[in-house]
Amino acid sequence: MSKYNVAIVGATGYTGSELVRILINHPDVNITAITSESRKGELFSDVHPQFKDIFDLTLIGIDDLEEEGLDLVFLALPHGVSMDFVKDNHHKSFKIVDLSGDFRLSSKAVYEAWYQKDHHFEQGFDQTVFGLPELYRKRIREGRLVANPGCFPTSAILALAPLMKEGIIDKNQITVDSKTGVTGAGIKSKPNTHFPMVNDNFSAYGVKSHRHTIEIQEIVGKYANSEATVLFTPHLLPVDRGILSTTYTKPTREISTPELEKIFREYYENEPYVRLRSDLPNLKQVRGTNYCDIFTTYDDRTNTIITISVIDNLVKGAAGQAVQNMNIMLGLDETSGLHISPLQP
Repeated sequence: MSKYNVAIVGATGYTGSELVRILINHPDVNITAITSESRKGELFSDVHPQFKDIFDLTLIGIDDLEEEGLDLVFLALPHGVSMDFVKDNHHKSFKIVDLSGDFRLSSKAVYEAWYQKDHHFEQGFDQTVFGLPELYRKRIREGRLVANPGCFPTSAILALAPLMKEGIIDKNQITVDSKTGVTGAGIKSKPNTHFPMVNDNFSAYGVKSHRHTIEIQEIVGKYANSEATVLFTPHLLPVDRGILSTTYTKPTREISTPELEKIFREYYENEPYVRLRSDLPNLKQVRGTNYCDIFTTYDDRTNTIITISVIDNLVKGAAGQAVQNMNIMLGLDETSGLHISPLQP
């Protein structure tokens, strides 16, 4: 059987690198082109030396990308840049998986309020499918433009979706406390991500205003056909990759830990990348993989449901989930190319 041809637009960041790491071993896919405006003409392995003699394709500019023969394009571009590519190319033959936040939200107005950027392609919101397979697999299968979820929202939504859908929590008292590795801030250094600031340190950021707040809130509300209010606070860990999210919710009826475990089992028993844990999960148990590990329990002393989820922010939180979406969109085995064991220790 002939392989599908894919392109990666945006090669210099961590997400572009992770897409290559996964796709070079994918049995059904060829990476036929990969772009970089700042490094075009160089080899991909010049930008990411770990790929020397493994993947040495020459980087090209976006304008040199040939539509003919492409089945799907991954957009590993910054927020505010992806929308222009989609605007110019949405009518073409290839499908698109966008890893930016440009089409994850419900409307231009909501996007502009939370991202503090003008949106140039409002029609795209009507064409987009939110790319969380565990919730929207059927729509993804039929979609041509898929918005890959954010990393924090992936961990939080998977922890909240069964509780929201069953209607057993107060939808206006949802607290998400998340910790992330430094790669979540991107490959370009910033004052707060320099080694002297991150090492032996721990800090909160984006308090009350992080743009993933509205993504979590909109998606869990839409999934449960109701409004929701989410309080989300992210924190920066002195590690390179991984997200651990702890969600706190208030039950609206009598509940127990065994019942919670039963609800989560019923929701996720057929999901290849959600693993339910009876012990507390940690980052290294999912490192380098597309898994989301979830633990849930009820604390009767405070009448609180506590749900803990862990993912690798670069894989299930970005490139791995993008490949999972690609597999669904192209009619492939959903797990193809994603049989990766965790890196522990």
